[in-house]
Amino acid sequence: MKPLFALLRVIWQGQSRAFWRGAALAAMVLMAGVGLLGLSGWFITAAGAAGLAGLGIGFDFFRPSAGVRLLALGRAGARYGERLLTHDATLRALAGLRVHLLGGIMRLPYPRLLRLRGGLALNRLTADVDALDGISLRLVIPMASGALTLALAWAILAWLVDLAVSTAVILAVLGGTAATLAWTLRRAARPSLRAELHMQAFRTMLIDLFRARVELAVFGQLQAQTRAALRREARQRAAANRVDSIDRVAGAALSATATLAAALALLLGLRLAETGAITPAQAALGFFAALALAEVIAPLRRGLSELGRTLVAARRIDRDLRDTGQPAAARAAPAPRDDAPALAFANVALRYPGGAAPLFRDLSFQLRAGETVALTGPSGGGKSSALTLAAGLIAPAAGEIRLRGAPLTAWPETALRATVAFLPQRSALLSGTVRDALTLADPNLDDAGVRALLETVALDDVVARMGGPDARLGEGGAGLSGGEGRRLALARVLARRPRVLLLDEPTEGLDADTARRVLDGLRKALPDAAILTASHRAVEIDRADRVLSITQ
Repeated sequence: MKPLFALLRVIWQGQSRAFWRGAALAAMVLMAGVGLLGLSGWFITAAGAAGLAGLGIGFDFFRPSAGVRLLALGRAGARYGERLLTHDATLRALAGLRVHLLGGIMRLPYPRLLRLRGGLALNRLTADVDALDGISLRLVIPMASGALTLALAWAILAWLVDLAVSTAVILAVLGGTAATLAWTLRRAARPSLRAELHMQAFRTMLIDLFRARVELAVFGQLQAQTRAALRREARQRAAANRVDSIDRVAGAALSATATLAAALALLLGLRLAETGAITPAQAALGFFAALALAEVIAPLRRGLSELGRTLVAARRIDRDLRDTGQPAAARAAPAPRDDAPALAFANVALRYPGGAAPLFRDLSFQLRAGETVALTGPSGGGKSSALTLAAGLIAPAAGEIRLRGAPLTAWPETALRATVAFLPQRSALLSGTVRDALTLADPNLDDAGVRALLETVALDDVVARMGGPDARLGEGGAGLSGGEGRRLALARVLARRPRVLLLDEPTEGLDADTARRVLDGLRKALPDAAILTASHRAVEIDRADRVLSITQ
């Protein structure tokens, strides 16, 4: 339960005033419901008794009826305000939690980010955060408002009816509610957890099925994968049905609890009325108020029936928050030196965890502004890793890397990303327009800027045939070939206008003429930038000012 309380504090931070106001309104709703039914019962009974006694003309009908209207209208208004405040606060809090978690994921070490599968991680994160809405809406607020309502109901019934009646009613409600909720929690924890896990697995399988439907159809596996997804969905539905069944039984038990409390209130009230200690109208007030207490305890059962999935989600989110940590403190960028190399490696060595030997050692070179250096070497020899080091995404085992005269580690993240741009072998494109892909890097790009970038990467004719920069792309850049998508990703990098540009096999998948056009356009667009490429193609090596071979 510790992660649940920790996340409750996170959710309530920044929205605490709205939550407290919502909880107060929730208590007003419950109190108005109890008062409404109790006053109505008293009113009807008292009016009937006055009529039987021949005192109907002198009976005050107006004030009780006004009270009924006041409580009914107040209950409706409080319910609207409570839903508005608590749901809005919950949605805002969960949105902030999502942003915080995604920001934390971005701060994870680069090797861990590479191991993340985006679809699975996003699906789990979304489902886990969605499961947390029940902490406030179905657990904390109903418990707090219910406890306050029961305490006030006990005091008011003791004042208006009798202490024995109020005590018996509240004890009956508390005892039956505690037993029912304990049974619900014990029986529903495992099915609700299974329902959540099956739902997440089904979502992942369904997404994969849609994304790979063409490949699955080609290899004759589409029907098999569809059946597997349907089986997973059936398991989720069976577990959810089990939770619903437990919830219905708990609802019946809570209704029986309220009925028992009302019967007890009626029995005690009639005995007291027979002795003349209270009037029959007071006895009716206790009976109907006890019936109304069912509304106080009913909201808790759904929250507890889903507590299993909420607890698991809370544990995972709490672990994610601890793993990602807090953002680094803001610090000023070092003052760059114009006379220093744009990028310098000094005796740099790299060893991956678990590696028997360093990937490379004593790597030293300097890259000046306006210069292009091509890294060559055997496949797996460390060319891509050297670029990753230069981008500050991983740390060397030995040696030092300096950017514009200052140690790479001295550069804060924002300043580093404004100075260095890295295009790895695998680059991602989002669904949207071609213009969206470029303005993601520079929101201030105008039409001329978009056209210039497309011309630089020899993509202007392709985009023109598609209908222009506002042509839409599918998920992952669907609508472009692999080489075209690669060039669009390169144009997005160029939009940042970096001082140091790191490119991992930038012309892979392009014919020689297009590759030369792209490389020439790149240097024309960034005449003063230092460019470091991991290259194996002759066209890239020919366009470099220097060639550096990486060996172990």
